[in-house]
Amino acid sequence: MSVPDGLAGLDPDRRGLVASAWRHVSRARLRELLCGLVDIPSPTGGERPLAERIAATLTATGVTAAVQPLDDRQANAWGRLRGDGSGPDLMLYAPIDTLTVGREEEDVPWIGPELRPDMRPVARVEGDLVTGLGAGNPKGHAACVLMAAEAIHRAGLPLTGDLIVAFGAGGMPANARPGSGRRNVGQGVGCSFLLEQGLWADFAVIAKPGWTVSWEEVGLAWFEVTVHGVHTYVGSRHRLPYENAVAGAGEVAVRLERWFAEYAERHTGGTVAPQGIVAAVEGGWPYRAAVTPAACRLLVDLRLSPRTTPMEAKREFAAAIEGIRAELPGLRVTSEMVLAIPGTASDPRGCVAREAVAAWEAAEGRPHEVVRGNSGATDANILRGRGVPTVRIGMPKIAGTDFSLGMNTADVGEMERLTHLLVRTAVATVTRSRAEVGV
Repeated sequence: MSVPDGLAGLDPDRRGLVASAWRHVSRARLRELLCGLVDIPSPTGGERPLAERIAATLTATGVTAAVQPLDDRQANAWGRLRGDGSGPDLMLYAPIDTLTVGREEEDVPWIGPELRPDMRPVARVEGDLVTGLGAGNPKGHAACVLMAAEAIHRAGLPLTGDLIVAFGAGGMPANARPGSGRRNVGQGVGCSFLLEQGLWADFAVIAKPGWTVSWEEVGLAWFEVTVHGVHTYVGSRHRLPYENAVAGAGEVAVRLERWFAEYAERHTGGTVAPQGIVAAVEGGWPYRAAVTPAACRLLVDLRLSPRTTPMEAKREFAAAIEGIRAELPGLRVTSEMVLAIPGTASDPRGCVAREAVAAWEAAEGRPHEVVRGNSGATDANILRGRGVPTVRIGMPKIAGTDFSLGMNTADVGEMERLTHLLVRTAVATVTRSRAEVGV
C-alpha cells in the first residue's frame, strides 16, 4: 500500500504551492522553535515575554508582526502575510499560556508532592520528544503555527487573502492568581481582545490537541456553592449548637459528583460529552484547627453543550442543589454562577471545515474520523461566538494516563504532520477568490 503524500484532492497549481511551502518545514526548526517557547515561562496573566519572543521570531523571518499588550504583564502576538485582497482572510490561532506556573510555591502540593522536570519551563530534548511545561499543550501547537507562517512566507506563495497567525494570552480556564493583577486574565481574554482591536478574519483554525477536525465544542459555567454552618469551638461542641460547614460541604461534594454523571449522560450529543467537577474547597483557618467556619465554599466547573445555554445550565444546576437540600434536611446551601462561556459550533460543510477535513484525509489516506465524547473548551468558542467560522485540529496526546505529562510532552514528528496540515489548509483557503468560498 502506498504512503499518502498529503496532497490528494488538490488541483495541480495548489499541489505545487503546498509542496513548495512544505520544503521549508523541518523537524530541526520545529524543535528549535518549541524549545524557545518552552524556555520562557508564560503562566496565565504573565505571557508578555513570550509574546515578545514570538513577534521577534516572526519579524526575523520577514513576516510583519507585532506585540499587542493587554497590560504590563499580559500580551498577544500576531503576524500577517498579505494577499492581493481578492480572497478570504484566514487566521491560524494558538494560545500561549500554561495551565500551571512551574514554581513550587504555587503548584505544590496541588499538582503533586513535587515538581517533576516536565512541570518546569525548561525544555528537555530526547530524540523526537520535547518535554517541559506546556510543551504539548499549548506551546507545541503554537510552534506549528509559527512554522506554518514561516514556511509559507519563505516559499513566496501568491496569496489572494491575508494569512494571519495569532497567539493569544489567557487561553486557559483560569482567573488571576492571587496578587497577580486584574481578575479576568483567562477564559479567552486575549482572543477576545484581538478581535475587539480589529484583528479579524473570514475563517479560523485553532491548533489545540486532538488529531481530528472539530467544528463544535463545549463551553463552561463555574458555580460557587456555599455551605453555611455555625462558627464554634471544639471545646464547646457538646454544649452549643453544632453545624459544621466543612462536613456539610463534603456531603454536597459527594452528591454533586454523582449528579455530574447524570448530567453528562443527558447532554451527550454531537461530538461532545460535557462533564463537571468539584475543583476546589475553601473554608476555615488552616492555622487554627480549634474552630469551625461559618461557611465553606466549593468551586464547580460544569461544561456546556453548544445546545445548552448558560441560563439553562444555571437553572439545571440550581435544581440539583435543591435536590441535595431535600436529601439533607436542614442543610443551608446556596449557589451562584460566577463565570460562563457558551459552547459553540460551526457548519461542518463550510469552507474551512471542508479544507481541514480534506487535508486530514489526504494525510491519512482514509475518510475523516470524527472523535466524539469531547469535554475540552478552547478559544474557538470566542472566535465562533464573534461570528468567525472556526475548526480545531491538533496533535494526538501522548499516550498514557498522566495528565500533566501529556500536556508537557510533544513529539516533533507529530508536530511536522500537524504543520503540514495547517500549511495545506491555509494555502487551499487563501489562494481562492471570495466568490469561491462565499464571503
